[in-house]
Amino acid sequence: MSRIKGKGTRPEVLLRHALFSYGLRYRKNDRRYPGSPDILLPKYRTAIFVNGCFWHSHENCRYATRPKSNVEFWDAKLERNRKRDAENHSKLNEMGFRVIVVWQCAFGDEDKFAHLVMALHEEITTGKACYVEFPPPL
Repeated sequence: MSRIKGKGTRPEVLLRHALFSYGLRYRKNDRRYPGSPDILLPKYRTAIFVNGCFWHSHENCRYATRPKSNVEFWDAKLERNRKRDAENHSKLNEMGFRVIVVWQCAFGDEDKFAHLVMALHEEITTGKACYVEFPPPL
């Protein structure tokens, strides 16, 4: 578990490069804001979190399986993660930021990723919702 990265993961890096190629400028892991958003776009008042499906308990996702051993520990740990995420998103909304969560399972082959980036760019530049998930919840 100690080798699992919390910052600079492959999905984060791919997404940052794609957003930069669309001309969007960002800050990464800015600790001045609740939850240290993975990508912060100050111009658009938008915070983006790239969440791993397991660590953040993505509902109805094949990557979000629960370990079979030490079940009580993992249930408590993953529930704390969900609560912390909700609190951070709420605080960011109060500060006037829109929150976008991009789940690990949204990254797929190149076509799926290209559609994700286009939809994300559209949401950042024209969207009005205060909370958005990619892929949308079922």
